[in-house]
Amino acid sequence: MRVIGIDPGLRNMGWGVIDVAGSRLSHVANGICHSEGADGDLAVRLLSLYSQLTEVLRTWQPEAAAVEHTFVNKDAVATLKLGQARGIALLVPAQFGLAVGEYAPNAVKKTVVGVGHAAKVQVDHMVKLQFPGVKITGPDAADALAIAICHAHHVQSSGRLAAALRAAE
Repeated sequence: MRVIGIDPGLRNMGWGVIDVAGSRLSHVANGICHSEGADGDLAVRLLSLYSQLTEVLRTWQPEAAAVEHTFVNKDAVATLKLGQARGIALLVPAQFGLAVGEYAPNAVKKTVVGVGHAAKVQVDHMVKLQFPGVKITGPDAADALAIAICHAHHVQSSGRLAAALRAAE
C-alpha cells in the first residue's frame, strides 16, 4: 500500500509518500508545497497549494492518505486560515478517490516517537532513523512522513483487530 502523509500549512504544506508492505515501511518521496502569491491574497495561495498537491498525487499515485488535525491556537484568524489550507489537504486526496485518515498531532508523535508531547526535533530524528540515508526536504516534510507512518501503523492495527474478530466468530 502506498500512503501519502500531508502536514497542512498555508505557507508550507509538507508531504511524504511511503510504501507499506506488512510491517516494512519504505520511503518513496517527500517535499514541500510552497504557497505562491502575496500574503494578502488567500485565494491565490490556496489555489497554488491545490495545484501543487494535485501534481504530487498525480505523480506518486498513493492508495491512502493521512492529514494532521489543525492545532488551534490563540490567534483565531491564523487558525481559520490554517483550516482553509487543511481543507485543500483533505480535498485533493478525496478527488483522487482516497480515504483520508485524520490524526491529532499528539497521536502522530506518540506513534513515531513514543511520547505524545515530543518536540519537533525528536519527530525529525525518529523519521530519519526510520528512513536512513533519505534526504528529507525540511521539517514540514518530516512531519508529513511521520503522519504517513502513523497512518500505516493504525491501518495495520485495525487490520489485525478485524482479523482477530473474524477468527473469534
